[in-house]
Parts: sequence; C-alpha cells; structure tokens
Amino acid sequence: MTSKQITKLNLPDAPGIYIFRDKSKRPLYIGRATSLSDRIKSYFGFDLLNARGPRIVDMITKSRSIDFQKTESVLEAIILESQMIKRYQPFYNIDDRDDKSSQYVVITDEEWPRVFLVRARDFDQALKEGSLEYKPRKYFGPYTEGKLIIGALKILRKLFPFKDKKSRDPRHDAFYRSMGMSPDIGNREERQEYNQNINYLILFFEGKKKSLRLKIKKEMNSLAGQLKFELAERSKRLLYALDHINDIALIQRQNSGLNRQFRIEAYDIAHLSGKDVVGAMVVSVGGEFAKNQYRRFKIWRQANDDQAALAEILYRRLDHSEWAYPDIIVVDGNHIQLHSAENVLKSRRVSIPVIAVTKNVKHKPEKLLGHPELIRSHGKDIIALNAEAHRFAIAYHRARSNKSFIDVSFGV
Repeated sequence: MTSKQITKLNLPDAPGIYIFRDKSKRPLYIGRATSLSDRIKSYFGFDLLNARGPRIVDMITKSRSIDFQKTESVLEAIILESQMIKRYQPFYNIDDRDDKSSQYVVITDEEWPRVFLVRARDFDQALKEGSLEYKPRKYFGPYTEGKLIIGALKILRKLFPFKDKKSRDPRHDAFYRSMGMSPDIGNREERQEYNQNINYLILFFEGKKKSLRLKIKKEMNSLAGQLKFELAERSKRLLYALDHINDIALIQRQNSGLNRQFRIEAYDIAHLSGKDVVGAMVVSVGGEFAKNQYRRFKIWRQANDDQAALAEILYRRLDHSEWAYPDIIVVDGNHIQLHSAENVLKSRRVSIPVIAVTKNVKHKPEKLLGHPELIRSHGKDIIALNAEAHRFAIAYHRARSNKSFIDVSFGV
C-alpha cells in the first residue's frame, strides 16, 4: 500500500484496532491505536525502518489493504486487539505471542471468584500439566503490554469490585474492602451483587459491551420499579462510567465520592544546557504537599528542549492509570508549555485543566495562564506547588549531575 491510498481511507481520530491484510485478504498484522489516523499513517513515514524495524517493513511491503474498527475507548481497543490476534494468529504478531511478559486475566471458579493476572507462559504450561492451584472459570488474553492491562484492571475494579489473587490474606483484603473494591464475604447479601459484578466483567472482557449495557439498564429499571432508588442511581452512574470509560480521571472522581480532596500536580524540567535532563512531578492533596506521591523522571532524550521533555513526562505519567488523576495540572512556562501539555492530554482523550506559571527575569511568578476561575480559587496553591516542583527538579538534577561527575572523574 502507499500513502496516497491511506489518505482515501478517511481514517478517524479515534481509538480502535487496525488490520493489515495481504493480497488474499489474510490478516498479516493486527494492532491497536489511541488514534487510528495517527497510528496507521505512522507506518508510511520516511523513517519506518528505524522506527519499526525490518519485520514491520517487510509486512508493509506485503500488505494490500487495511481494515479498521473503531472502539469507544482505548481499553476496549486493548481487549478487542487481543481477541482478534488470538482468533487469526497473524504471522507478524508472532513476536507478541511469544512475549514473556504476556499475561492472561483469570477469573477463578469458586464461591467468591477471584480476578487476577498471570503470566501466559506459566498459565499455559500449568494448564497443560494439570498443575494449576485453582480452577479457572474464564481467562482472557494474552495481553502483551503488562502495564496497560494492569491499569485496565485497576479501572475496572473501581466499576466492578472484585477479589484479587491475594484476597485470602485478611489484611490485604481488608485494605481493598475499606475502599469499596472487595466484597465482605461475611455479608451474604453481597453474594448476589458480587456474582453479578463477575458476570459483568466477563461480558466486558468478551467484548460484549452492548449486552453489558442492556443488562445494567434492565437492572436499573427493575430497581427503580422496586423503589430502590439508591441502588438504581448506582446502576445509572455505572452506565455513565461505561460510556466514558476512557476518561480515567472521571471514573476515579465518581468512585471517590464526596470525601475526595482536591488534587493538583505540578511539573518542572531541570538540566544544564541539555545535559542530565530530568523531570519532576509534585503533588498537593487538600492544600497539603503529598511528598509520598512525588515522582522523578530521567528524560530519555537528552537535549536542550524543555517542551519535548515536558511532553515526555506527561505521557509517562498518563501511562500510570493507577495514580489518581489531578483536578489541575501545573506547568512552568508560557502559552507554548500550556498548549504542549494540553495537546498531550488531548491525544490521550483525558480532560484535565492546565495552568501555566509564567516567570519574570528574576524567575519570580509574573502571571498565571489558563482557566480564570481555577486561578482565582487556587492561585496560591498553584504558585506554591510550582515552586516545590522547581525545588524537587533542581535537587534531582544536582544528584544526577554529581553522579555523572563522579562517574567521569573515577572512570566508572
């Protein structure tokens, strides 16, 4: 195929899966994308060999057509991609099938089913030998990107609370039960609701979201008819969350309820003329610095490019869907940094307001750019956290610089 043929496909800027096919319409390669348009077009760039490697270049030369299927969220694309690869076993996905990090989502067959991840190779071998320590009711996958499926399970657990592999440890289970993410087995009334959650999870991993929505809607109407309005409202919120499942921040906010405290994250970059480039993320919760949630980033591309470094750490931060999403993101700079951060969020279809702190020649805050209402109500916290991000980034940069100096001086 050629880039001219690609332009005729009217590729959507939406998540989904894509299939490269050969002249006989057989699938050569199946992939997943946050943006189908951007991802498919990337296969026809000038630097394909360096970007993708010889295997993918060979696949492109043999492909004659491309199909795609939109999904409502990246999470659904992850699940659909796994189903399609398992069904068709495309030749150029062979490296993914053999990946040692591939994992299954397993749902056990027991009174209170557990849901957890297990390495695909270990599971397949144990299943073949009959040495599994549990009886699987269902298993889905394999999923090749461990971090993504771990994040996906954490999102789904907020929607459909379940017991995990370690739930037989009373302390572990009590922790998740306190957050409403594991049922109380001492409460027999929860048994029916829990089995319902497990059935909902199965439908989701089977890619039957329409059936899942119909079941939840039917349950909501039944509860309303029984005048159980609180339970019916919970089903309504669940339907809404399913329709917006790609907005992880929204799901986290809905499930944390009224007790959730306002969260702000601030980011800064530090380097010396493009050397020892690092990034920092600092957090405040309820107006207090949450130092146990600070994070440091060693920037992969060592260059004098603050904008690119900021984009990198934001992308890497967004990969961690298990971290609570903030109500505000604060960046250091002007409209350039503001728009750069907004573009990263837009590319991941995450809606979080961004505030930029612009400094004067003395490196003191001069003005704040972004949402006026948020600036009025949280301006002091934003400025304080921006200063903390700068301090934290500088400290990390100095530590890296000192290590580099020692390594060079002593020939390490």
